[in-house]
Amino acid sequence: MRVRFTPSARAGFLSALAYIRQDKPAAAAEFRAQAGRSLLRLEQFPNSGRVLPEFPDLPFREVIVPPYRFFYRVKGKTVWVAGVWHTAQLPEEPEA
Repeated sequence: MRVRFTPSARAGFLSALAYIRQDKPAAAAEFRAQAGRSLLRLEQFPNSGRVLPEFPDLPFREVIVPPYRFFYRVKGKTVWVAGVWHTAQLPEEPEA
């Protein structure tokens, strides 16, 4: 199983890192490391994230790396990260 980002999810992740880095570069590095560990775990356990509480009927799950939520879905042998949202944001319905 491989973990890959959609272009919009990659942009969201990079934006989150840039935002955190503005005030606390060390916190941005720690957030990136935590996100990497959490997402790497999905290679072995792709269904370990929780079902999206806002959209329980969709095939998406999430991994929370405070203060962000990583939305993903499994397609074949790939875990596709489809969105990265701050926990204070209300997510839009992910695109299939």
